[in-house]
Amino acid sequence: MSRRQDWQRDYDAQQKRRERFASLSFEEVPALVDGEEPDDRIGYPGAYPYTRGIHTTGYRGKLWTIRQFAGFAGVADTNERFRKLLAEGQDGLSVAFDMPTLMGYDSDDAAALGEVGHCGVAVDSADDMVDLFDSIPLGDVSVSMTINGPAVILFAFLLVAAEEQGIAWKKLQGTLQNDILKEYIAQKEWIFPPEPHLRLIVDMVDFCRTEVPQWNTISISGYHIREAGATATQELAFTLADGFAYVEACQRAGMRIEDFAPRFSFFFDAHIDFFEEIAKFRAARRIWARWMKERYGTDDERSLKLRFHTQTAGVSLTAQQPDNNVVRTTVEALAAVLGGTQSLHTNALDEVYALPTEAAAELALRTQQVLAEETGIADTIDPLGGSWFVEEMTDRMDQRVEAILQEVDRLGNGSMLDGVLRGIEESYFQTAIADSAYEFEKAVNSGDRSVVGVNRFAKNLEEPIELLRIAQTVEQTQRGRIAGIRRNRDQQKVDEALSELESGARGAANLMPLLVEAARRRATEGEIVARLKAVFGTYREPARF
Repeated sequence: MSRRQDWQRDYDAQQKRRERFASLSFEEVPALVDGEEPDDRIGYPGAYPYTRGIHTTGYRGKLWTIRQFAGFAGVADTNERFRKLLAEGQDGLSVAFDMPTLMGYDSDDAAALGEVGHCGVAVDSADDMVDLFDSIPLGDVSVSMTINGPAVILFAFLLVAAEEQGIAWKKLQGTLQNDILKEYIAQKEWIFPPEPHLRLIVDMVDFCRTEVPQWNTISISGYHIREAGATATQELAFTLADGFAYVEACQRAGMRIEDFAPRFSFFFDAHIDFFEEIAKFRAARRIWARWMKERYGTDDERSLKLRFHTQTAGVSLTAQQPDNNVVRTTVEALAAVLGGTQSLHTNALDEVYALPTEAAAELALRTQQVLAEETGIADTIDPLGGSWFVEEMTDRMDQRVEAILQEVDRLGNGSMLDGVLRGIEESYFQTAIADSAYEFEKAVNSGDRSVVGVNRFAKNLEEPIELLRIAQTVEQTQRGRIAGIRRNRDQQKVDEALSELESGARGAANLMPLLVEAARRRATEGEIVARLKAVFGTYREPARF
């Protein structure tokens, strides 16, 4: 049987969204355009090396998940936004946390002053997580949480919230970003040194294998690497290097690849260079599959398939002529879909200024819905597959990324984990990103790179736009919530749970059950972090001049 026949058999056996796919002119749209037998670098959709996508049916079987990133002010405000987004047709939820939460501080900490609820929602305890998902059944909706340094603590809060809704952990579906390596490389939201952070991540991965088996334990993130100034090639290479580092960390802990790799996912940026982004996504799948098969020795299909979420490029948005941002976001979203993303967030036009207003968030949601429901781009599987230009761009991306991966491997003397850790300490990644960001800014300032409304077709007078502003009362309310939690909990049981956690951190026990117990007792995020800092210490980035 030929590879084409293999694909057709699998395609016919799988459920489709509808029986017939037709153009606006009522013409039948083919599932896969016939042509020459593709070579091994390209293959067929749903088949190794997955250049053309991880699903045999493409979006004919299931559309990408519309997962708008949301979170602001207090939990009641964000809960209301979540419920509105779900009512408007969003498929999954994605939680944005405020800066104190991201850095492991309680809202009443002096370091949190003036920041509570401003860049996301404030979550200090399991009580906050319970209220965040009030009237939203956690067994029926998938939840993504974008947090890294204290990720496992917030995940423990979520598990407690599910318990109190009566939802079995085995029913939970979602993703925890939980990618600390890219924090050292790009975003800088760490708490502990790398080794303790990796221990927490590996503990969670091991715990979820049996306790929360449908949960994606790490979302290996290139998005923040790209937003920091990396090129598309660097974004992909550094992200894949981090992914392989997590594979090796879990292997060193005694886990089999098949036990954890299927629950790894990725998170990429969709920038404005349309074809380069599509090539990046195609190359990402191919390289991951090749390395997992040839270097790490697995033939497990679920471990070979790179699944990814995409967010349109925040750094491509401009404060000047912000309506232009809707166009940029639409083009970037289209690249993500034609590149085969599994889920997508589209930025709002006003996010260059602040968190989006309700109207801007709705327009961003509608952008995806128009693409999904009206354009026909989801009717044919990988419509750009076989394009001379796209395949050439994909091959070039593959080759450039491989060269960087080999350099990281050399840094680690044959270990990607050791190479990434050494690269972080020696500022290999940070220097490369800084240099690329500098070159881009030079190009914009010289006019070699056009940005409409900024250095081309600019206006002398800009019309003001409505912005979302967070009231000062949010911080006062959140501080009151923490005071109420501390007043009403059993302090002796909290102290016992925190002491057991600290003791476990000094030993070799899996810390996830201890974190969950501390969450049940209503220990706050800051209290848990303080106990872990007492054992693990904190991290200071080496100075670079």
